[in-house]
Amino acid sequence: MKKLPFISPMFVFVLAVAVTGCGDKVGGNAQANANNPPAAAAQQAAQPAAMPGTWQGTVAETMNSGGYTYVLLDTGTQKIWCASTQIEIKVGDKATIPQGQMMVDFRSATLDRVFPEIYFTSAIWKAGTEPKGGAVPQGGMPGGMGGGMPGGMPGSTPAAGGDELGAGVNGGPASGTKLVLDDQHVSGIKKAAGGFQVAEIYGKGAQLNGQAVKVRGRVVKFTPNIMGTNWVHIQDGTGEGATVDLTITTSAIVAVGDVVLAEGTLAVNKDFGAGYKYTAIIEKANVTKE
Repeated sequence: MKKLPFISPMFVFVLAVAVTGCGDKVGGNAQANANNPPAAAAQQAAQPAAMPGTWQGTVAETMNSGGYTYVLLDTGTQKIWCASTQIEIKVGDKATIPQGQMMVDFRSATLDRVFPEIYFTSAIWKAGTEPKGGAVPQGGMPGGMGGGMPGGMPGSTPAAGGDELGAGVNGGPASGTKLVLDDQHVSGIKKAAGGFQVAEIYGKGAQLNGQAVKVRGRVVKFTPNIMGTNWVHIQDGTGEGATVDLTITTSAIVAVGDVVLAEGTLAVNKDFGAGYKYTAIIEKANVTKE
C-alpha cells in the first residue's frame, strides 16, 4: 500500500483558521460595503436625478428683451443659448431648461443681435422653481399645455400685454392672460396684395370663416411651442380696441418687430375652453418675414 504524505495537525489547524478568516473577511467587507457605501457612491446617491429632456447648468450670461429672457447656459460640457418667456434670473444662478427647437443664425430685432445657434424653449426654471414630479410636460410651455401648472410658468413675469396661452390645465389656456394685446401704434404697414388688413379680417370674419386669407403686419408678441405650435400677435395700424390685434398660429419662428406676411385659414369665434375664445384667428399659417 502506498503511503500518504504526512500532514502536520498544526498545518491543518492553520489552514482552517486562514480559510475561515478569509470567509469572514469577505463576508464582513461585503456587509460593510452594503451598509456603508464609499463616499463617492454616497454622494452620487444623494444627488437628485436630472429631469429627462432638459439641460441643467449655470447661467453664464443673460438678458431680457422683447418680453423674453435669453440665457447662455453652461452645462459643464457645453454652452447653449436658450430663449423663453421673460423671468427673473441672473448670472451665476443654477437653472433647468427643457430642450427646445434650435434655430440657426437667428436675428433678434430687439437686441439687434444674431445668434448662430439658439434654442427656443418652453421654460427657463431657476433652481427651486422646477415643476413637481420630475417630468417635463410635453407639447406646451411648462407648466404648459398638456398637464401644466395653473397660473403660468414658475417664477415667470408676464410680458407687456400679458402672456399668450400660458400654463393650462388638461391642455387648456391658463387664467389671467390676455387674448388681444393693446394698441402698439404700428404704422407704415402696406396691405398685402390680394389680402386683407387686420380690421378687415374682423369686419368680414363671418364671410371669411374657414377660408384661406392673407395679411401683413408687424409682430408685437411671439410665444413658441404651445399646443404644438407657435403663437404670433400682429398689428398693422388698422382697427381699434379688440380689432387692433390679430393672433396667428404657425410653425415659423419670428421675433417682435418683424414685418411678416401670414397666409392661413381663418377661424372665427374659436373657443379653446376655459374662457379663451378668439373672435378671429388664423391657424397653421405660412409666415414669411419681409
